[in-house]
Amino acid sequence: MKRVYHLLGWGYAACCFGLFVRASRPNATATSGAFVEGPSASIEEAWFRRVKPYCNAVEVSVAMQQNPAPRGIVGSGFAASCYALAGHIDDARRAIDALPEADRYKAAGIVFNVGHPIADAGDDRAAGPIMELVIDYWPNHYMALYHAGMAEYMLGQNQLATKSLTDFLRIYQVQDGWRSNANVVLGRLRSGKQVERKDVERPPEP
Repeated sequence: MKRVYHLLGWGYAACCFGLFVRASRPNATATSGAFVEGPSASIEEAWFRRVKPYCNAVEVSVAMQQNPAPRGIVGSGFAASCYALAGHIDDARRAIDALPEADRYKAAGIVFNVGHPIADAGDDRAAGPIMELVIDYWPNHYMALYHAGMAEYMLGQNQLATKSLTDFLRIYQVQDGWRSNANVVLGRLRSGKQVERKDVERPPEP
């Protein structure tokens, strides 16, 4: 009988440890910047999953009229993200501007998280305006500055690229691939030379 109690005791301890590990695991939204999938998704995330297929230039206006975003910071951030994906930057700005000024950068952070994969994929024409929108509300968001600068450079917007990458280097002091890329591109800008997207390495996320 003592052996049975002993085994039960260790089994209970193992279960408690497993629950502790699970509870202490970082939230996926906070660590990866992606919104949560599955039944644990918030109302706002579930709304965005439903509407995302319609976040294009042709369908976005009707989709947003028929299925408005939930109220609040997160809902406004996802609404702005949908408009931004569709290239409707002015509408995205209006969605963010409807929030109190102190909360607007938080909504812009959601736009960054949604637009980040586009920048990583090298779609400069789409990523540039999205990252510039983020910077308008969160001027020291160093990854938005980096991606905006790279997109602007690839699109020949040299003045904007110089400002974005200079601001990025001022804020981001880590000596890694991101900083190296920014220095290379700034050097090209000053020399008047062009570099291809394939020649810019993709460092790991900081």
